[in-house]
Amino acid sequence: MTLLNDDFLLTTPMAKKLFHDYAAKMPIIDFHCHLDPREIYENKNYENITKIWIYENGFGDHYKWRLMRANGVPEKLITGDGDDYDKFIAWAGTIEKAVGNPLYEWTHLELRRFFGINDVFNRQSAPAIWKKANEMLKTADFTPRSLIRRSNVKALCTTDDPASDLKYHKLLKEKEGQNGFKVLPAMRPDSAFNLTADSYDDYLQQLSHVSGVTIKSFKTLVAALKQRFSYFESLGGKLSDHGLNFFHFIPASKDELNAIIKKARANKVLTNTEINQYQTMLVEALMKLNKKFGWTMQFHMNAVRDANKPMLKQFGPNGGFDSMGTQPDLAQEFMKLLIAMQAKDRVPRMIIYSLNPNDWMQLATGMGDFQQDGVQKLQLGAAWWFNDTFSGMTRQLTTMAEQSLLPNFVGMLTDSRSFLSYPRHEYFRRVLCNVIGEWVARGQAPDDEAYLGRIVDDISYNNAHDQFGFFE
Repeated sequence: MTLLNDDFLLTTPMAKKLFHDYAAKMPIIDFHCHLDPREIYENKNYENITKIWIYENGFGDHYKWRLMRANGVPEKLITGDGDDYDKFIAWAGTIEKAVGNPLYEWTHLELRRFFGINDVFNRQSAPAIWKKANEMLKTADFTPRSLIRRSNVKALCTTDDPASDLKYHKLLKEKEGQNGFKVLPAMRPDSAFNLTADSYDDYLQQLSHVSGVTIKSFKTLVAALKQRFSYFESLGGKLSDHGLNFFHFIPASKDELNAIIKKARANKVLTNTEINQYQTMLVEALMKLNKKFGWTMQFHMNAVRDANKPMLKQFGPNGGFDSMGTQPDLAQEFMKLLIAMQAKDRVPRMIIYSLNPNDWMQLATGMGDFQQDGVQKLQLGAAWWFNDTFSGMTRQLTTMAEQSLLPNFVGMLTDSRSFLSYPRHEYFRRVLCNVIGEWVARGQAPDDEAYLGRIVDDISYNNAHDQFGFFE
């Protein structure tokens, strides 16, 4: 078997049929990514493959950066001012040692699917690949919009602060017919949660300005966010996303919340209880808004962010210094939130991801307590980040199937900053087909291609299309 042949990851006859005849042809809805709408609008060619693949102007693929650091590559050749060709060769040397890591497979998939390069990527092949790829990157087929179209993407959701003016979303909305795909904003209000940051007061002033609501209290903060929900929705927004790195459910009164905000704006030290009270009540308020607007609310939980403080100071966030969190009672605390909000009929449609797979069973079974008002109102999110692997995807799909209804699953997302990341959807679909194919081989599912093909089509695209309503 050659590297990444047509049937890679597909171990049964049914798996091969399901992928090649069903999954492979389905379009993509990438409902959570970190692509820059400005880059999509400006639609400029990249100077070379390092710029689009590894690093440019502070942005890039921190998955790659982590491996390069592990391989002893100096920061100058990762995020520094080193020569782009030298960075590319350093990445090739890293990939040589990455067999078994999903980046090994993703890297080769990207070379094959976008550039038609089938060589094994290493230091020996890198010079020729560098030359061929860079020649192709100069062509019209390799602008951001062309890459999105070539990947058969029909809609993608970027990650946007509530205070954003969404300038480029407005401009892209005018070009939807020409582009052939939608670029939609998804609200990520992390800055509103970060009341211990020195910039918290400045942020509330910015949010006040853009919303037209002077924020003087918790009530007016929620009013400002409500205005932003309306604005995002006017540009097609239908999802929000929330990073709960830790969570403790501690309710608070309006007076307590107003006092907490006042302390935070004055940069006074807050207690852990005050931080948890504010976070709890802001999550509750946002759940109410998501329910009111009919949005889907995503939670990304149990991550340790920016653990390497010296590198954080030097480089900033999103530099590859994050890892799996271990709050042991996080799922239990989140269940307290769901119980409280269900009593008020304020649980919206939700997708819940935890970076710690030890949370998955408790979350998956807990969601079953609140399934009502539509198809699969609550879902265990796709295997996220460090779980975005063959084994992680297999485990998530199996957990979802065993504890709920896998055919209702909305499927994969890239969670990526790279326009070359769309083969990750192919990777997921191959794993999905392999899981189902193995069920057939073991007699757990019928040997019924049409029935199983419909399930694959739905998870690949149809469920996201129908449940999110981007094309209404």
